[in-house]
Amino acid sequence: MKKIIILILLCIDCFSILVGQNKIDIDAIVDVETKTISISQTIVYKNESGTTLNEIYLNDWNNSYSTKSTPLAKRFEEEFSTKFHLAKSEQRGFTLVTSITDNNKRLKFNYLEAHPDVIKVTLDKPLKPGESYNLNLDYILVLPDATFTDYGITKNRDFELKHWYITPTVYDGKWHYYSNKNLDDLYVPKSDVTIRLTHPMNYQAMSELDLASIIADRVSTTQTTIFKGNDRTDTYLSLQRFPDFDFVQTDDVILISNINEKGLSGADKAILSDKIAQFLTENLGEYPHERLLVSKIDYNKNPLYGLNQLPSFLRPFPDQFQYELKLLKTALKKYLDNVLLLNPRKEHWLNEGLQIYYLMKYVEDYYPDTKLLGKLADIWGIRAFHAADLDFNFQYFLYSMEIARKNRDQPLSTSKDSLIKFNANIAGKYKAGVGFNYLDDYTEDIDLPKTIKSFIEAHKLKPIKISDFKTFLKSKTSKNIDWFFDDYVNSRKKIDFKIKTVETTEDSLKVTIKNKRNNSMPVSLFKLSNDSVTDKLWVDNIKGLKTISLPKDDTDKFVLDYYNTIPEFNQRDNYKAVNGSFLNNKPFQFRLFKDVEDPDYNQIFFMPLAEFNNIYDGLTLGTKIYNKTILRKRLNYRFSPQYATKSKALTGSTSIFYTHNIENKNLFDITYGIAAGYESFAEDAFFTRIRPSLSFTFRNDDDFRADRLDNITARYVSISRDIGEDAIVEVDEPDYGVFNLRYTHSNPGIINFSRFNTDFQIADRFSKLSVNYEFRKLTKSNRNINLRLFAGVFLSNNTDPNSDFFSFALDRPTDYLFDLNYLGRSEAAGLFSQQIIIAEGGFKSMLDTAFANQWMTTANFSTSIWRYVQAYGDIGLVKNKFDSAKFVYDSGVRLNLVEDYFELFFPVYSNLGWEIAQPNYGERIRFIITVDPQVLLSLFTRKWY
Repeated sequence: MKKIIILILLCIDCFSILVGQNKIDIDAIVDVETKTISISQTIVYKNESGTTLNEIYLNDWNNSYSTKSTPLAKRFEEEFSTKFHLAKSEQRGFTLVTSITDNNKRLKFNYLEAHPDVIKVTLDKPLKPGESYNLNLDYILVLPDATFTDYGITKNRDFELKHWYITPTVYDGKWHYYSNKNLDDLYVPKSDVTIRLTHPMNYQAMSELDLASIIADRVSTTQTTIFKGNDRTDTYLSLQRFPDFDFVQTDDVILISNINEKGLSGADKAILSDKIAQFLTENLGEYPHERLLVSKIDYNKNPLYGLNQLPSFLRPFPDQFQYELKLLKTALKKYLDNVLLLNPRKEHWLNEGLQIYYLMKYVEDYYPDTKLLGKLADIWGIRAFHAADLDFNFQYFLYSMEIARKNRDQPLSTSKDSLIKFNANIAGKYKAGVGFNYLDDYTEDIDLPKTIKSFIEAHKLKPIKISDFKTFLKSKTSKNIDWFFDDYVNSRKKIDFKIKTVETTEDSLKVTIKNKRNNSMPVSLFKLSNDSVTDKLWVDNIKGLKTISLPKDDTDKFVLDYYNTIPEFNQRDNYKAVNGSFLNNKPFQFRLFKDVEDPDYNQIFFMPLAEFNNIYDGLTLGTKIYNKTILRKRLNYRFSPQYATKSKALTGSTSIFYTHNIENKNLFDITYGIAAGYESFAEDAFFTRIRPSLSFTFRNDDDFRADRLDNITARYVSISRDIGEDAIVEVDEPDYGVFNLRYTHSNPGIINFSRFNTDFQIADRFSKLSVNYEFRKLTKSNRNINLRLFAGVFLSNNTDPNSDFFSFALDRPTDYLFDLNYLGRSEAAGLFSQQIIIAEGGFKSMLDTAFANQWMTTANFSTSIWRYVQAYGDIGLVKNKFDSAKFVYDSGVRLNLVEDYFELFFPVYSNLGWEIAQPNYGERIRFIITVDPQVLLSLFTRKWY
């Protein structure tokens, strides 16, 4: 009988191989002390293509941590993170493959040069179509610290593992392999997986795979946990000493989660889990596996952005709602990723869009009255804002439009590793979800949610492509939906319509709609009477202008996309009254403080100002009148009158600028306008600056992740000064105007940084040219190297020979163009005089030869001593008229606390001798400090854009 059972089992196993089911069988032994896992593994993989294979490719994403030059390491660098680069060698992981065999024959293998986490295995004999290969692998995983990607060894010595064991890559006529870039998008064929994990008894293993058995060995104080699962692609496994996962047995699936929410009881979480499981089944169909595991790591990598991330005591949403959406969003992603087997790097937008689409549907079904600001919308003062009127789901439009208005949006079909972080994590997903809502509204002849559910059920656990989804949808609706895939998904084309005219005849109303963009996307037209919707129709195929005739009735206003379903770039021209003036279409609205854009009104904002302008004006009080909303506009104006309490003078500034956003071109931004201001620059001394300007900004439009920018700016700076009776400053130069032409090439980066710029100036009495080059590098040995070169020359100079106002400065430029953010502009002594802004000469010591009225060339260098402590040195030649060139130098210690934002310089030795031994040394210390909020904010947002 035993022989018969064994024979049956062998036949079943052989049959599974014959029908082509992939199998992965793993024996893994965990060693906590050495942070290693020793693995013996078998991979059975069938060649289901029509091509004979001579090699195969395997994913080994654990090896992506092996060096500082892997694609994963470069990804961290691109997002301005040094945590991986500065980590110790023992914190980074790698894989040691000892052997790969086929039928006991050792096979040749090597890691790809461009992909150090992909293994090429050369087969001993060709693998023909329909045949299977059977690989046996022996290897050791040295696991990384979890601080890099949340996966690996945690600080509590728990094991959080994803993409940890070696897997086959997908082959469908070509091999689909790519490197780990911390995007959780490993593309593997579904397989029947068995894992036998031997680990210490005080640890508990958790996986979405079915738990087969646990075998304890009390002699070795270990136990073997066996997991099994069919048709799997998910590789997540958690090994914890103090497990924090909760199990909820619902009618549909066992939901396992360690997502938490303070203040919510276990019973409440169980009820909500059951509610979510039911929603998933009703909308997506039955989950094909017994368990659905969602972890807090899954959520932390893709959280609910916005107000939901505020501290709990400030959060405007109830704990129940908060937990519900956290669990739902994570569960939707896990469900769709495990069921729809798309290429997660190349065709990610479909699963991501469906995730957001059903998240929106859930809120519409269960929380239709929840506002964007939550409970804050009911607070006096806040409820006056337009943002308080907006529904919770409006945030998806808001975030997707935020990046579009900045001209940084990318097609949804862009490969995931080519997306900037904001698009990959937020805007792209939200645009896809809003797009499905748009498509749902347009396809009135079908029930889109039911159609999507039918597609999921028909293609569950089958390898699919976006083209399969497109074909399925087109077969269900009589409407032409090519625009959704061609224009909305595969391009950056914006949606932008306007009602150009409404013409009244005896028996009809003629409405002319203008499509301001080159696309074929439809728009909905609403008829309103006494502010109530009376009818709605869809208008298709608008190329330029399209006029439609409607029967004359009591309609008094036409509106495009009245319910804001369409993610339109500019909604401010969607209204047109049948009979009325400009003000009837869009009356003016005056609001206190910036708000979310309300397309029903022409908004003007007021903001009280109370700021410390500089040491001469002291506290300045006033107001800012402007039109800037949360979302960027092309035309921006600002008028800011202020009263300076110290100088007792009226000061202020004004500006108006217009920006042209150009799509799909290297020249992507043209901005022009004028700014003017009146403020003090010394005690009882004021200046008026008028500055018209024009700038052109270029980028690599094929690679948005490359932050390389080129900028050309032309401007004219007119300065006139008003010197009062009590002024102590002496002005030895008359008022002046300077034409300035600048070119800047910047390649920012936290590991490698470079910037080059040229500056040409011409005025009545001088002309000058300067070039500046900066280079920074963090070496593999974690040493900072900083080099800056400057050279400037006067082409002509007829200024007062006794004045250095327009001269090149060695350590503190006079800033006659008023570009630099000095705290005390005219200070010759005291703390503010010690502020340094690295420009022109870039010296830190205040030497006797401080200016050059003929030419100057300098070099500034610094390098690491220990962590943020650096040694610096500056050398240069300074040439003044009628004098020979002078060699200048200084050196000292630099505390680089936050580069370019907060630094201290301690001079040691220079042309002045040993400065550190000279009296009043404290007055020689220089500092860099940034107090501009916008500049400080860029320190935190740079990794997103």
